[in-house]
Amino acid sequence: MMKLTEIQELIKFVAKSGVSEVDIETKDLKINIKTMPKGRKGAEEQTLVQTTVPVAAIPQTMVAQPQSVAVAEAPAPAKESKEEKPASAEKTSGTEIKSPMIGTFYRSPSPDKPAFVNVGDEIKQGDVICIIEAMKLFNEIEAEVSGKVVKVLVDDASPVEYEQPLFIVEPL
Repeated sequence: MMKLTEIQELIKFVAKSGVSEVDIETKDLKINIKTMPKGRKGAEEQTLVQTTVPVAAIPQTMVAQPQSVAVAEAPAPAKESKEEKPASAEKTSGTEIKSPMIGTFYRSPSPDKPAFVNVGDEIKQGDVICIIEAMKLFNEIEAEVSGKVVKVLVDDASPVEYEQPLFIVEPL
């Protein structure tokens, strides 16, 4: 990993050398330095620097974003507390099946086909219960538990978040 002082020296060197662009890439860091030539009399030369951090650091920032989104969405259910209380009572009597990914929730394999499961249906662990489309891929979601479907918590063709409850299943 390059030190900050080394990067600063490199920027100064590139600016003085007259080279218009330099790319440096290591397994830990990618640096792109571009110098913009003087456009008008009196205008100073500008140096643009782009850096890319290691790929391992990206998931850390991704984790922080959903947490802030969840906090932002928290007040909305509080406003609808009358509607949420009955659902909370049902949640305690059953097991939630949650979304394993972000995407679009579909109850059936195609618009002209029946839903995989309906309220009152008995399901077994491993049964396909819905599809979640993510990045143009249709992922079949299997039941994690066996039991009777008590409630479907998401409307068909609605966006879902990671770990969002989709169904409530009452174990048999």
